[in-house]
Amino acid sequence: MNDSPVPRLDMLRFARRIAVQQVEQIDRWIASEERREAERRHGEQAGPPAPDWLIEMGLGGRDPVYVHVGGCHMAGKRSRGVERDQALRAVTEGVDACPHCRPDTELGLLD
Repeated sequence: MNDSPVPRLDMLRFARRIAVQQVEQIDRWIASEERREAERRHGEQAGPPAPDWLIEMGLGGRDPVYVHVGGCHMAGKRSRGVERDQALRAVTEGVDACPHCRPDTELGLLD
């Protein structure tokens, strides 16, 4: 048995110190997350502009499979930005136009 019980006020002060430490830790996590978010937004704004035209390559990266308008949500990870004349040439040489973004219409090949 403990002959000198800890006064209730001391226990409450200890509990308060722990709570303050936890709030300070949460504040550091929030500040860190805000910095990451600001860096992400800055990176998006400072990044190069999206290309106007994309060519999506097939598996293995050899043959083009689709031409897309830049920013098409259906463009896959194997897509690369190209100039308008390259996109136009690809469509006229038989590369399929994406059925979602219709680059053939945007290029003036279809009405």
